[in-house]
Amino acid sequence: MSDQHPNNYPKLHNAAWPGVVGKGDGGEPPIELDTMLDLTAAAEVDGTRFDGFDLFLFDPHVGIDADDGEIRRLADKARARELEIGSVVAPVWPPTGGGSAMGNAQDRKKFLTQVEKACRIAEKLREMGIRPNGVVRIDSACGVAQWADDPDSNQKRIAETFREACRIAEDHGERLAAEGEICWGGMHSWRRMIELLEMIDRPQTLGFQADMAHTLLYLLGHNAPEDALLPPNFDWSDQARFDEAYAALATKLRPWTIDFHVAQNDATVHGAGSHDKTGRHCLATDPNGKLDIVHCAGYWLRDNTGQLTKTIRHFCWDGCMFPNAVMMRPETWNDVLGVMIAVRDAHGWKE
Repeated sequence: MSDQHPNNYPKLHNAAWPGVVGKGDGGEPPIELDTMLDLTAAAEVDGTRFDGFDLFLFDPHVGIDADDGEIRRLADKARARELEIGSVVAPVWPPTGGGSAMGNAQDRKKFLTQVEKACRIAEKLREMGIRPNGVVRIDSACGVAQWADDPDSNQKRIAETFREACRIAEDHGERLAAEGEICWGGMHSWRRMIELLEMIDRPQTLGFQADMAHTLLYLLGHNAPEDALLPPNFDWSDQARFDEAYAALATKLRPWTIDFHVAQNDATVHGAGSHDKTGRHCLATDPNGKLDIVHCAGYWLRDNTGQLTKTIRHFCWDGCMFPNAVMMRPETWNDVLGVMIAVRDAHGWKE
């Protein structure tokens, strides 16, 4: 916060997970957590810095089996850089020790075990006073093709698993946010996402995580053409039609939204590993980005009358899949921070 930028809510967070997601396995090496935090802490625009960071509970950053000493050292790292910790991502996928939420009993037990471990770490960080807000993020940990083999049964099974995850979260005083990304079975379209949330029916515990890069793809219906809100080969210069569709999407999902990522997307999709036809995040300044970030963020942070909802206490920048050379440049994070400040200037408030 500065005289030039008086709003101090929502808090501005960077994400640590771009240093891990898509790294290793023969590709670029992971970027250490300390380095990601140093880059975050060093960014500054007009005297304003990041307030905190969101975290992926996965080695080599923070192992899901971290003991109390390791969690305390993580909190110390954040305090030393004058950063708080926000939302944490539970590693629920089979390659990270989890299992499909629509799988057999063993798969679902693995999924819930990872949720339990993530909630324990999140609760510890909250008790240590370093995590004043945030959720535990989950998804269905299954692909769209497998889900489509038996949509009705698989959707019911995911809902059952998520309801059990809610019980676990409540035991730890946590809330869960289901990620809206088109690669996750049962969550791959806005209609299916809402269907799942309504089936679970635990709004006090489980809500929606809106990532601007991923929700953009809901409009296009890549993995669910029947739910597209824009036609194939949409003319992106038709701003009025885009705004109408984007406003309709946000209106449907905003009541469920409890976690929010500011991001950019060029509306292209790709498939890699367990991600089926999902989007790649773009740099904040990418000329091919289809989102007017500040304008579109308002659809999530304001209601249909234009009033601030104030339900999002912090938002995060998600920059998955950026090359290491890009992430190591200080100007990358200054550009990101500058856009996030502009979002808060337009749609934030002061406390």
